[in-house]
Amino acid sequence: MSRRRTLSTKKKIALLVSAATVAGGGAFALAATSNAASVQTAQSSVACQGLATALGNNQSFIADQKAHPDSQSEARIANREAVIAQIKVQQQASGCAVGESAQDSQTGQQNAQQPAQSAPAQAAPAAPAQSAPANNAGGGAATGQQVCNGSTVTLSGEGGAPAASSNQFPAGTKLKVTNLDNNKSTTVEVTSVSGSCALLNNAAFEQVREPGKFLIRRALIEKVG
Repeated sequence: MSRRRTLSTKKKIALLVSAATVAGGGAFALAATSNAASVQTAQSSVACQGLATALGNNQSFIADQKAHPDSQSEARIANREAVIAQIKVQQQASGCAVGESAQDSQTGQQNAQQPAQSAPAQAAPAAPAQSAPANNAGGGAATGQQVCNGSTVTLSGEGGAPAASSNQFPAGTKLKVTNLDNNKSTTVEVTSVSGSCALLNNAAFEQVREPGKFLIRRALIEKVG
């Protein structure tokens, strides 16, 4: 009688240990799935925000051109409307709210209605020499005067050779844009007007972007030359 009770107790303990192991494995699997979903959601949110910012910048540019038209405004507006249409396609493909727009920074919002020839804001102190990254994707080794402190950078959706547009600097100005999150930089020439301090076209943005991201939150913008 005593032997049967002993065996019965051992079996119960084994069953309890097995059940705990299975439950623990299930909890681990659920936690891993939850973490992967959270990472994917965060990446999607960043992509959607970048697209919304790019859309807002182009809308601001069109509004500025309509408010201060010149002989080239009609062509510029048509070009930006085509860019906006492409951004909406990307928003739909990424599962974002189609047509959602946002300004990339307070600087862009405050200066969206300024004319193309507006005077640049007072420059911030020059960046320390050691802040220049070692990896210069666009060959922009020169350092210059830091401007637009705190501004973020996104893309305009325009093709062509690497270039930038700005609401503070006239055509011909050279700007060095550094992505402080990956230490890549590019030096480009301003060729047109936009609704933000520095808006990179597709080729320039590819030189400094992080994979899958449409917005540079930690950007160093310098006026060089």
